[in-house]
Amino acid sequence: MSHNKDNPYAQAAGAYDTHAQAHTPNQRELEGRVLLKSNRMLQDLVKNWEERPKGLLEETLTYNRRIWMLFYDTAIENKDGGRPNDLRSNIINLANFIFKREMEILADPKKHQLNILISINKEVSAGLMTNNDAVAPKTPPPATQRPTAAGSSTDISG
Repeated sequence: MSHNKDNPYAQAAGAYDTHAQAHTPNQRELEGRVLLKSNRMLQDLVKNWEERPKGLLEETLTYNRRIWMLFYDTAIENKDGGRPNDLRSNIINLANFIFKREMEILADPKKHQLNILISINKEVSAGLMTNNDAVAPKTPPPATQRPTAAGSSTDISG
């Protein structure tokens, strides 16, 4: 498996998994904590928007995107992971929305654009850190900022 040595994403995912298994009895809690860390980074960015160092926006969004890439990959690849297809589809659609929003922010940065990412991370992390099996946000983002249903159906059943 020499490709893992050359692929920083595979190395990061492997390190994440190893650390999670060794230090957190509950994988969902760890995922919730990682989202909360990303949220703190996003909130700090909003708070210090005018004084932010060059590159901090991209660095913060990259960190958030990597977390959501793990969720996305897990939803796509782990068909037998105990998650119903509709939940997996919701995770995929939400991750796609986040990826699109992050690209919009990078193209034309405005601090208010980060609010939806903060809201989504907050709700999903809260869901992950509870004992129920829901991973999707308890309260959906405001309708004006949610991804549209038209053309966004993702079939993951096969």
